[in-house]
Amino acid sequence: MIDAFTFRQGRVPLLISMPHAGTRLTPAVEAGLVPAALSLPDTDWHIPRLYDFADELGASVIAAGYSRFVIDLNRPEDDTPLYAGATTGLFPSTLFDGEPLFQAGVEPSADERTRYLREIWTPYHRALADELARLKREFGYALLFDAHSIRSQVPRLFDGRLPDFNLGTFDNASCAPSMAARLQAVCAGAEGYSHVLNGRFKGGHITRHYGRPAEDVHAVQLELAQCTYMNESEPFAYREDLAAPTRRILRQLLEELLAWGQEHHAQRQGK
Repeated sequence: MIDAFTFRQGRVPLLISMPHAGTRLTPAVEAGLVPAALSLPDTDWHIPRLYDFADELGASVIAAGYSRFVIDLNRPEDDTPLYAGATTGLFPSTLFDGEPLFQAGVEPSADERTRYLREIWTPYHRALADELARLKREFGYALLFDAHSIRSQVPRLFDGRLPDFNLGTFDNASCAPSMAARLQAVCAGAEGYSHVLNGRFKGGHITRHYGRPAEDVHAVQLELAQCTYMNESEPFAYREDLAAPTRRILRQLLEELLAWGQEHHAQRQGK
């Protein structure tokens, strides 16, 4: 599949994954979408731009090319539900607000979806796994930061307004608790921003599957409220006035993650 993802290899033991940043559609998906879905409202908008300082930090970056409306890279290939209650699956059938994603009878065929799994989902996950393995070999440990964003209010998915920074570590199963505590401290010190650890979003398939702290592969997901950096209504414009201070916090999070990794590895080496 053309442009299934982009990947840049870095020089530090950190991989940033952006599985919902893609906007490409296949012909079968585009032909079937309801009019309200054509603007791709459930996209993690502008995430590559928001994190474009990753190269300065030396992080590796992998970002999806195709929209989650084609296939959701943060769901398991067997489509096992990740959350109780309202959610979306490997091949979404509804928008976040619960409305149908496709016109009746115009959904992609089973053969099309099998191809999406083979040519989009599998290559992304192969590249992700290969890079984490490389980092582990080279540095002795690997850090995975799964970068997401979502509208601050989606009544079908959660009550009220979402906190600004939503850290997910699968209830500390995807990373060392001390790592989660360090990241939470950064968020707690971010004046004017709210945060939560393992609230509504505890981490999707990527965080849960690849985070293996016993093997020194530590993963965390950040679900960022989009009101912190963009307009949440069409045309979903990036807001530099909002994004600039938010980017400073994001950079602090990643710098703290790298610092924790160095200290944690040094302690383990000293045993």
